[in-house]
Formats: sequence, C-alpha cells, structure tokens
Amino acid sequence: MPGADAATAVFEAQRPRLLRLAYRMTGSVAEAEDVVQDAWLRWQGTDRQAVDIPAAFLTRIVTRLCLDRLKSARARRETYVGAWLPEPLVGTAEAEPEDDLTLTLMLALERLSPLERAAFLLHDVFGIALSEVARTLDRDAAAVRQLAVRARRHVREARPRYAVAHGEAERIAQAFFAASRDGDTQALGAMLAQDVVLHSDGGGRVIAFRNPITGLARVLRLFAGLRRKRGAPPARLLRPMLIDGLPGFASLDRGEVLQTTALALEEGRIRAIYVVRNPDKLRHVARMLSQERPPPPQQA
Repeated sequence: MPGADAATAVFEAQRPRLLRLAYRMTGSVAEAEDVVQDAWLRWQGTDRQAVDIPAAFLTRIVTRLCLDRLKSARARRETYVGAWLPEPLVGTAEAEPEDDLTLTLMLALERLSPLERAAFLLHDVFGIALSEVARTLDRDAAAVRQLAVRARRHVREARPRYAVAHGEAERIAQAFFAASRDGDTQALGAMLAQDVVLHSDGGGRVIAFRNPITGLARVLRLFAGLRRKRGAPPARLLRPMLIDGLPGFASLDRGEVLQTTALALEEGRIRAIYVVRNPDKLRHVARMLSQERPPPPQQA
C-alpha cells in the first residue's frame, strides 16, 4: 500500500507517548497496550491526507478510547476483591521519569471523573493546549478549564514532598526488603513513619490483605508475624526497580508468588507501602524479568 511505511513510521514515533497517556488514563499496562493497538487499527483506516497534525489526531483517538474503557473499568472495580492498585509501571533507577506522576498520584487520579482525569492529564501533564483538549473531549474551553481546576485541586495534596536520588532509591528498596524478609522490627521501625499504611492488591487471585494495614505498631507486628511462619522458603529479591517513580523492587514471596513493592517516602521515612500480588497485573513484569535472565550455560 502506497504510504504504508510512512504511516507506520509516524505512528511508531508516537507510540511511547500514546502508551504513557493510555496507562495514565486507565492505570493498566495491559489495557494501555490494547488501546494503542486499537488506535493503530484506526490509524490504518484513516484518510491520512486529511490529518494536519498526526500527534494531535492520535492523542484524540487514544483519549476517547480510554474514556470508553473507563466506564466499564469503574463497574469492575466496584466488585474487585480487596484493595485495587494500578498495575506497576516499572523502570530502572537510572532512567529519567517522563513525568512526575508517582503511584500515589495515580491513586489520586482514581478519585476524579473520567473527564476530569482526561483534562488534567492532557493539559497539566502532557502540556496540550486547552483548545485542543476541548476538541478532544468535545466540550467548550471554559468547561474544560473547570474540569482541570477541579482535578488539580484533588491531586495537589498527593504530590510527593520528598525527592529520592537514584542511588538512594535502590539503597532504600534493598534495605526495606532485607528488614521485611527477616522480620527485623528494629530496622523497620527506623525506616517507617508513625502513620505508615500498607496496601496489598491480590485481586482475589492470591493471598493479600483486603484492607489497608495502618500504623507503625500494626505494620511491625505484621512483618514480625510473617517471619515466624514456617514451611516455606524466605522471600527472594529479584531486583530493585522504580515503580511509578517510587523506590521499589520485584520479589518472590515465600519462594513462589511474584510481587512488586513500591515505597512512598515523606521526610525521609516510608509513609506508604504498595504491594501488588495479583498475577493478572504482573504479566508484563514477569515477561520483563524472564527476558533479563541469563541463558543456561552451554554443555561442554
């Protein structure tokens, strides 16, 4: 097809940004990938000669596809078993984040309406002009401005107050893993805030805490109790990583269950712990980790 290679090149240049937008809209890596694939199919069937600015056109497609998915996602979350957390978006400590939306901010976005979420992300995070956001959402500019103002008010308090240097992020993750694995309450007590909260998402698929564990004393008792349990190997650290911009790590819990743990810090102490154990949310993490494993040694 004439122009097919050029159309592919245009789309592929936009793919990373579109994936990031779709993930920020849906909170799901898998859904973001599906949305961008749907956008690609629509792009293929579009009269591209009539498209003045491909980036803006593709952004509109992806945003509208995400808005459609958010309607059904909200209904699913009403019946979700236990706490719901976004799928972990993982990266390396050396990589510069594309934006400052941490996991805590992603959870704040969950409290917004779909249109508020879209207006905030497009305008405040992706820097798109209000006039273009209005066109994307099929609203007038004044209405979109109010959507963005309301959204900004909701997320302001969730913005991180403690920036973590790259090297420190890995050190904190490794220290927390070791202390939690060993049930070292003295070390944990020095790392955790008095009002620390532990969130655990198993989705009904694996064992997880259905309600948040709140307060230093309760969290310390929890880790001490887990350490006393017998009959299974200790947790194994797979590797430290950034999880939605927060220090964290992937590990195997008691030898078999893959999980990610992200740590939100404030004034040098861990204020929140986010543990994702639902295997449906960790497929991309498992895939990434399997690709990193070295090949078996060759037989002589």
